[in-house]
Amino acid sequence: MRIGLLTEGGYPYLSGDAGLWCDRLVRGLGQHEFDVYALSRAEHDADAGWVELPPQVSRVRTAPLWTAREDGVTYGRRARRRFAESYAELVAALCEGEPPDPGCPSGAAPVAQADRFANALYGLAELARDEGGLVGALRSESAVRALERACRAPGALRTAREARVTDLLAVAAHLERALRPLSLDWYEDEGGDEGEGLGTVDLCHATSGGAAALPGLLARHFFDVPLLVTEYGVRLRTHYLSSGSSPSPAGSGGAPSGGAAPVAPAAAAAPAVRALVAAFHNRLAAEVYRQAACVTPGNTHARRWQERCGADRAKLRTVYPGMAASRFAEVGDSSDTVDPHTLVWVGRVEPAKDLVSLLHAFAEIRKEEPRTRLRIVGAPAGVEGQAYLGHCKVLAAQLFPDEADGPHAVGDNPVSFEEIGGPQAPTLAEAYAAGAVVVLSSVVEGFPVGLVEAMFCGRATVSTDVGAVVEVIGGTGLVVPPRNPRALAEACVALLRDPERRARLGAAARARALELFTVEQNIAAFHGIYLELVSQAPVRRFVFDDAGEPRPFAVPAEACLPGHWTGPDARVTARRGPGWTAGPLVRGASPIAATEGAR
Repeated sequence: MRIGLLTEGGYPYLSGDAGLWCDRLVRGLGQHEFDVYALSRAEHDADAGWVELPPQVSRVRTAPLWTAREDGVTYGRRARRRFAESYAELVAALCEGEPPDPGCPSGAAPVAQADRFANALYGLAELARDEGGLVGALRSESAVRALERACRAPGALRTAREARVTDLLAVAAHLERALRPLSLDWYEDEGGDEGEGLGTVDLCHATSGGAAALPGLLARHFFDVPLLVTEYGVRLRTHYLSSGSSPSPAGSGGAPSGGAAPVAPAAAAAPAVRALVAAFHNRLAAEVYRQAACVTPGNTHARRWQERCGADRAKLRTVYPGMAASRFAEVGDSSDTVDPHTLVWVGRVEPAKDLVSLLHAFAEIRKEEPRTRLRIVGAPAGVEGQAYLGHCKVLAAQLFPDEADGPHAVGDNPVSFEEIGGPQAPTLAEAYAAGAVVVLSSVVEGFPVGLVEAMFCGRATVSTDVGAVVEVIGGTGLVVPPRNPRALAEACVALLRDPERRARLGAAARARALELFTVEQNIAAFHGIYLELVSQAPVRRFVFDDAGEPRPFAVPAEACLPGHWTGPDARVTARRGPGWTAGPLVRGASPIAATEGAR
């Protein structure tokens, strides 16, 4: 079958864990054919180049979200009226403050608002398809005036009514950026000069929510292509956390994983901007969840957020992210010969990891076990991480003055700060191998990748109860409340004093990780989901001969099996949808064959 893989800021670009996961998925499903539709978030994505593409990637089409060229489209009177009506409905759905429907989950859009938003969104998409683009219209003064009227309308949100001119301009600019995928030339239903579009794929697989899922929504709307959405970090939750618009569901506290960068305005933005932008992404997420044939969260923590934001529980299927276990195999298989008095922390250095609490906990540990050492291994995350690392080093120097074994020996601090690739930790596996106990002290966490890596290495762990930690650990490690140095210290001391318990927990952790979190289980799960969704989708294609006449019964059941089932002279096209309107568009890059595009 042919899969349309929809990505944002990841594959095929050389960036982040999300791109790595996509690459493993595509390489693992060599029996299928992939068309990659990639949205880039920043100019440096394209500058970084692409990964080497496997032969099952037939073509790659790219488009930037960080910029949009003027499309040169001039609307006639009828088109201007269509845009005004659809855009007015869209912003009205964002501004209206009617109470939720009975039984509507907290955080989910009411049904009336959802329908109004969806109708307006598809109206804009159809206009872009007919006229050749929306960029000029979305940047026009009429768009800002429509937003102003919606904010001033009776029944609008109080924060929307307080919007100033600068706030309206900021919201209109955000909507223009968010709706850029509507103007792309990806929604074709047959071959042509630009190649085949999303109308010819058997299944759209969006590798995140938000902008990446928007092309899948349009393929579902125009061509009835089933949509699969995978979220290892819930994008809507990112907007809520950035704007402070919504509390977390019970038991949450984890940050989105998979490299999804926050795209909502900072908390310092005006309340009207935060409210309207959050409302837009709330409505978009609700429509994505409603139209998706299946949604695959990466853990129960993400699943709770998706349910809170309106996802149908019957469509949700948890698929844990796959991680390569081979590089940790030697550590996991070896006997525990490391220093039994060493604690190891591995990760990105940033305030969310709460190394301050870890250092205070280590001070308590040293009172009980004076020989214990703490190795903090990781690089700072950005400017904020650099500042936080400096603060932690100062705190460590204050809490643990350099100690010497004798009057003539050089003092040594029991806390060391290292980075992967250094002389003491050349590889990630060796960093985990250096410790008898691996510690996770975060106050915010999504899917704890570092914790799984420690489990692959067969190490006993002590973790804080945030995000998906308890789900990942499953009883094979000790879990304590976050921001509680005393509890963290007591758990570490208990394991340091009991080597047999450490060995049992480490072996159980490794067995659990190999069962649930490997690349192989992830690929097998998606292979089954692909076959299930395509088998339930209606037949959407006709096959035509050279004369353009349809060939009845030319799409057999084996069309979804591996291999090319069409003859060399056959031409396949989607059943419904008008032909693509000629003319200039806001285009992504032309389709590029995998052998030509790999860089």
